Amino acid sequence: MWKTMIRRILILIPQVIILSVIVFFIADFMPGDALSGLIQPDIDPARIAELREMHGLNDPWHIRYVRWIGNISQGDFGISMQHHVPVLRIVGERLPNTIRLSLFTVILVYAISIPLGIIAGRYNTTWKEKIISYYLYFGMSLPTIVFGFILLFLFGFMLGWFPISGSIDVRVVNADSFTVMLSRLHHMVLPAAAMALLGSVGIVQFLRNEIVDNKNSDYVTTARAKGVPVKVLYNRHIFRNSLLPMAQGIGFVIVGLLSGTIFIEQVFGYPGMGQLFVQSINSRDFSLANFLIMFYAILTLIGALISDIALMLFDPRIRIK
Repeated sequence: MWKTMIRRILILIPQVIILSVIVFFIADFMPGDALSGLIQPDIDPARIAELREMHGLNDPWHIRYVRWIGNISQGDFGISMQHHVPVLRIVGERLPNTIRLSLFTVILVYAISIPLGIIAGRYNTTWKEKIISYYLYFGMSLPTIVFGFILLFLFGFMLGWFPISGSIDVRVVNADSFTVMLSRLHHMVLPAAAMALLGSVGIVQFLRNEIVDNKNSDYVTTARAKGVPVKVLYNRHIFRNSLLPMAQGIGFVIVGLLSGTIFIEQVFGYPGMGQLFVQSINSRDFSLANFLIMFYAILTLIGALISDIALMLFDPRIRIK
């Protein structure tokens, strides 16, 4: 297993190099450059030309790429033209918010999907499954961003139960850690619920189908013929075998939530990486946008690695070559 893990980690190196080339060319082919977001009608064009020359934006693409990679290898990801601070500094301020929101959402996703999937699979063709099916149809037909606006309007504006923006109440910033944690949790409830309630739909459907398939398998029929109690049959065999394939997708679930916060953070005004990414694109802040694109791309590769490792850990019979 360790050889497989090391091999998968080593494979990430050429993948990251290829990704860096793709990201660089995507930014290079976009209209404008890193100074476009700073151009105002009252700025002298000669000054803009001078700044482009000073920052090396007129150099050939291969020179700019090598310089960019060289700076990254030294931990220098450039200066944000919009915020006028190093890219790592502003990302470091936003990243904890996104991580907290994503982890909270992951907990909600599995807290919702596993019980519902088990109920729908065990009691299929009954009224319990029909009620869960209505939830699945609702979740599959409604975009997350629309559902976010609905929750924001109902529980934020009309009822006033939850805040409509921000990640913490400014009045408790200097309070004790427990009060700060409660305030952060209060601000995360609506965006996390918007992602978790719809994000769990696919897992519920998948788990339900796995349980139904296992119920009709030969080993279950044999166990029933031998008189194995129904409770033991479900807990030790059907549920365990049905939950196993979910381990393969846990990495993609985490990565999907980290990247899926882009639109939700915009809807709820949550100051995280997603909101920062949209702002960097709108303002042509290429140093920041390139870093965030690389960040999300590398996350996807790491998600695949986590899924492979999780599958090996949960099922020793599987060895990925």
